[in-house]
Amino acid sequence: MVEEDPVTTNPAHYRTMFENEFVRVLEYIDDPGDTTTPHVHPNSVMVTLTDFQRRLRTGAGERDVDIAAHQAMWVPAQRHAGENIGRTATHTIFVELKGDAAGVADGRDLGPST
Repeated sequence: MVEEDPVTTNPAHYRTMFENEFVRVLEYIDDPGDTTTPHVHPNSVMVTLTDFQRRLRTGAGERDVDIAAHQAMWVPAQRHAGENIGRTATHTIFVELKGDAAGVADGRDLGPST
């Protein structure tokens, strides 16, 4: 998975804020029109700091999401690419789980559970 780690594949948008043997905390920031290349997230909790609109893509299809600021939501393990399709910057925090809790990106889920 290292080759699909978002910090490696999209370093202009993702940065590691904290990491230990149980979790990794990532910050994500982008601007309208920005895109990401395909990457993998384990099971995570996403905390939204801004309102945003994104288009998430996998080999199986795409999904548009419109999420308000100040939300905490579950994001099941997944592989996707994204695009900021809104008029505002995206700013989120991901708390990625490790070990058995990380789950498997099997293509069944796309985006957060809203």
